Amino acid sequence: MESHESTLMEKFLFGIAKQWIAGDTMKEALDSARAANKNGMGAIINRLGEHMTSKGQIEDTVDEYLTLVASLRRFKVSGGISVKPTQVGMSKSIQDCTDNLARIIDKASASQSFVWIDMESSEHTDDTIKVYLSLFERYERLGMAIQANLKRTEQDLKMLLEHGAKIRLVKGAYRESKKTAYKTRHEVDENYKRLASMLFADGNEFAIATHDSKMIDVAVNLSKKYERKFEFQMLKGIRDELKPVLIKGGFTVSEYIPYGTNWLPYSIRRLKERKRNILLLGSSFLHSHRV
Repeated sequence: MESHESTLMEKFLFGIAKQWIAGDTMKEALDSARAANKNGMGAIINRLGEHMTSKGQIEDTVDEYLTLVASLRRFKVSGGISVKPTQVGMSKSIQDCTDNLARIIDKASASQSFVWIDMESSEHTDDTIKVYLSLFERYERLGMAIQANLKRTEQDLKMLLEHGAKIRLVKGAYRESKKTAYKTRHEVDENYKRLASMLFADGNEFAIATHDSKMIDVAVNLSKKYERKFEFQMLKGIRDELKPVLIKGGFTVSEYIPYGTNWLPYSIRRLKERKRNILLLGSSFLHSHRV
């Protein structure tokens, strides 16, 4: 009975997930990225998967990213990639992770593609920052995500901006303790606004990654006060009615496009992240299926 229920649940989740995931294959991700470009947006492709510990798995993932970066050029895709540190060796050692990311970024630099490093749960924050800063000394087109739900992030951002870091500001999707994270939506939103203000005041080349209209309005208003190079980033399939409005308003928009078979943990996180994502997804679905 239980396996029948979990199969039904998985089918239901897949029905939702396929709206924001390009598909199982790199080809589907590249097609999705070209569609984003056609609609006036940049594309950020991520291969799903995390917490890899076997050497073979890690090597396969690095090879896949190397192929993906080469394919961006071949398919004339405007954009870049986003990599999770635990996909490329962080669960083994910081050195493995740094070396593997360096290989990927080397290849990306040759084709002028931007590389983002995703942020994972708070136990990896220190190591991710360490890896990012060591690579950022060598590679200019490299950015890193930071999470507004973590209490430490304001201090982290101050330090990162002193290094000229390129930042993607997200709300945060991982289950964290009360000690490390803000728990109410109001607290997270207030911190997001505070961090966004810091980015506009002292940063350049950053991303406001949110589907929340209130946070987007905050960024739009800040952009009137500070002239900065920044972009809005949103998931494929969410807020599709808003993206063209922002583009028409003269803003740069990029779509985050995940692909791969390991879609379940990612999708559950997206749904838990803010229950609103289901509502936003529903509204995007209705907009795109209007007759």
